[in-house]
Amino acid sequence: MAENPSPGWIKTDFHLHSGEDPCDAIHYTAAELVDRALELGYGALSITLHGAVFDDPALRATVLERGLLLIPGAELRIEGCDCVVLNVSAEEADGVRTFDDLRRLRARRGDSMLTLAPHPFYVLGGSIGRRIHRELDCFDAIELCHFHIPVIDPNRPARRLARKSGKPMLATSDAHRLKGFGHHHTLIQSAPDTLSIFRAIRAGHTRLVSPTPRIADFLEKLHYIFIEHPRHCFLRRREK
Repeated sequence: MAENPSPGWIKTDFHLHSGEDPCDAIHYTAAELVDRALELGYGALSITLHGAVFDDPALRATVLERGLLLIPGAELRIEGCDCVVLNVSAEEADGVRTFDDLRRLRARRGDSMLTLAPHPFYVLGGSIGRRIHRELDCFDAIELCHFHIPVIDPNRPARRLARKSGKPMLATSDAHRLKGFGHHHTLIQSAPDTLSIFRAIRAGHTRLVSPTPRIADFLEKLHYIFIEHPRHCFLRRREK
């Protein structure tokens, strides 16, 4: 059953992964992901592969006819730090190796692209950590990460930074499994086109949806993150 937002609001998720990812072991395709998104009433998504832009024009056109805007995006590793970039080309993403490269790209593109600091204060992966204070001008928004419970919530410093800096937050699923998709998202009050959505995000016309999971679900997620997913990635590397 689709979960339809109120009129004038778009249900979005701008940090997602799929089986086309060149660096990760994920067991569903982009087509399967967007089919699920349509079932759940999403209006805009970005599939952000690790180190590569996902942009399938045929799929993008097909799902747009069904009411889903698919924005090209990637999760880039920049000087050891993860950065989600939206509405960029593969050529543009390939040219970003440093934060100064990102600054130059942002200066050229202006408001037609958007950058998100994903899971900034989490200890695993490429979280930027305290360095975000030095590179804050490189980001339009800060992620409210899905992985939290009241006693374990590294989103707290992200919330403080967002309040202090005036940067908006975006709730995302960072989905690596279809069962992890659909619970955490951002509602945006906007017309259903890329530039309008970006303007609405910067203006803070958003509602964040990131519920606290049940303890059993949280423990199952811990098992996936620390055991199951690393094992899948190891086996994929061996196959190569």
